[in-house]
Amino acid sequence: MSLPVVVSAEFADNLRIGKTGTTRKQEICRPATASRTPTKPGSHQLQPTDLRLGSIVRLLMQHATVVVSGTKIAQEVASSRSEVWRLIQQLRGLGVNVAGHPATGYQLRSVPDLLLPEILRPMVRGTIFDSHLHHFYKISSTNTAAMSAAADGGAEGTVFLAEEQTAGRGRGANAWQSPRSTGIYCSVILRPTLPPSEVLVLSLAAGLAVQAAIQQVDSRVKADLKWPNDLLIDGKKICGILTEMNAEATRVRYIVVGIGINVNQAGFPKDLPATSLRLVTGSEWSRVELTGALLKSLDREYRQLTQDPDARAEILERFSENSSWIFGKKVRIEENGFAFEGVTEGLDERGFLRVRTGHDVRIVLSGTVREK
Repeated sequence: MSLPVVVSAEFADNLRIGKTGTTRKQEICRPATASRTPTKPGSHQLQPTDLRLGSIVRLLMQHATVVVSGTKIAQEVASSRSEVWRLIQQLRGLGVNVAGHPATGYQLRSVPDLLLPEILRPMVRGTIFDSHLHHFYKISSTNTAAMSAAADGGAEGTVFLAEEQTAGRGRGANAWQSPRSTGIYCSVILRPTLPPSEVLVLSLAAGLAVQAAIQQVDSRVKADLKWPNDLLIDGKKICGILTEMNAEATRVRYIVVGIGINVNQAGFPKDLPATSLRLVTGSEWSRVELTGALLKSLDREYRQLTQDPDARAEILERFSENSSWIFGKKVRIEENGFAFEGVTEGLDERGFLRVRTGHDVRIVLSGTVREK
C-alpha cells in the first residue's frame, strides 16, 4: 500500500516513496562481498568464494606496482594455487583487468571500479555505514534485498550495493535501467525514531546528499533537485531515490533508502529523458569515489535529521534553495485520475509541494508532477 505522500514525476523510471506491510519477499541474488560482521540466519549469507574475490582484489591493489605470486595469494585466501587461478579467471570475467598466470604471478593493470567493501570501507570509516557493507555482482533489486534484510532484523547502516540489477524497481511496474558497472545502485537500512509523516523529509535529505556528493567529486556539476525524489541535469534524469518503509501508525520500524545514479552510461534510449555524469562532463567518473562521497554525505544528513530538533526546517530550506521546482515553476499535476495546473509556491512544514491554482493554493500529496 502506498503512503499518501507518494509523488511521481513524469519519467517512466521515476522512483517513489512507498509503504510496505509485513509480507516478506524472498530475494534471489548472488552476493559478492559483504559485512565484516555475520548476518543473521536466513538473511543474505555469503559463500567463501565471494569473500576470496574481494580479498584478492584488495591484495593486488596493495601491491599494485609489483607482481604477486600465486603462492602469496593462496596463503592470503587460504586456498590452493589452482583455486587462485580459477578465482582470477572469475575476476576477469567480471571485468577486472588482471595480468599474469600461475607461473609468473598476477598484477592489476588498472584499479577496478568495483564497489567492493574492501575498497569502500576505508572511505566511509566513522559513518554508520562502515560495518555492514554488502556487495553483489548481480541482484534483482538492492531495495528488495534491503527490505528483506531489514524485516529479518538487519542493522541500521547496512548497505546493499550492486554492479547490476536485473529487476531494478521504478515507479509502479516500470523498471530502473541498471546495466553492469556503469551506475551506482545502492540501498541502505535506517531505523530512525520518526513518525511516518516525517519520512518525506528524509527522502528530501537523501536528494541533498546526492547533490552534495556529485559536487564533491566535481564542483562544476550542479544537479537540480526535482521534488521529491529525482535529480536532473539540463532537464534529464541523473538520479532517482526510492524510499520504502515498514511502519505502525505512529512509528517507523525501518526505512530503506534506495539511490540509483547514472554515472558512466554512454547513452540511453531516445524515448528516455535521462543522462549520465559521463555524458554531461565528457569523461568517465570513479564510481568508487562517488559512492564513498555519497555514503558520507548521506551519513551527515541522517545524523542531522535525527539529532538536531531544528533539522527538518533547515532541510526544507536547503532543498528549496537547490531546486528550480519549488518556487515559480509552471506544473501540471495528475492525481487520482484528475489533473490541474498551477505554479509552485514552496513547501509546507511537512515537505509537501504547494501549488497555486488561480485564487487558492493546493497541497500536492500524490500524483505525477510535470513541467508545463
